[in-house]
Amino acid sequence: MATRRVQTVVEVALHRHGRTLAEEAGITLRDTPAPLWQLLVLSLLLSARIRSSIAVTTARELFRDGCRTPAGTAGTTWQQRVDALGRGGYRRYDERTSTQLGELAQRVLGDHGGDLRRMRDRAGSVRSLEESLRSFTGIGPAGAAIFCREVQGVWPQVAPYVDDLVAEGARRLGLPDSPAGLSGLVPPEDLPRLAAACVRAARDEAVVDDVRTATAGRNDA
Repeated sequence: MATRRVQTVVEVALHRHGRTLAEEAGITLRDTPAPLWQLLVLSLLLSARIRSSIAVTTARELFRDGCRTPAGTAGTTWQQRVDALGRGGYRRYDERTSTQLGELAQRVLGDHGGDLRRMRDRAGSVRSLEESLRSFTGIGPAGAAIFCREVQGVWPQVAPYVDDLVAEGARRLGLPDSPAGLSGLVPPEDLPRLAAACVRAARDEAVVDDVRTATAGRNDA
């Protein structure tokens, strides 16, 4: 059973730093084809060496321009996608990524009938799912991990997904870093939010300091 201190850290981390990347991109994640596709697009954008805020903004632009489904993406032109990528600030990679998005849409339509749940069911394991994700041009290990961290709230088969970055952030926050230990702190649907907070803690010491300060304030109250 979690101690009161650990429970407080979790509550503070979720409240202050637990917004998922999907939420930031305007994706209401459900176990249905369209939002799962949108998460895949976001994971591709986040696979490049670019700030997450730019990737999130760019995803919104792509969705606004018709890339909300594989079929919708396939129906856009290469130039339309380049323009949307540019508006989002993704200019350094715009032409290459426009091509990758077109190829991604065709792959998902051709291999999975436009429904990533078929890919999940064929994978049979998390490791196999990661390999399937990395088989898409433009999605590397980081992008595959992002997809799995975020999708675990609607794909119980993936949970608990705790990669090295999540584990590092959990340790910095003073939380258990094992999949079983971390997942036992929140309901299954909140695992992506806790993972998001841990990733931010791993990447930014200011997040750790903020959670410590807010937690101390609660304990002193």
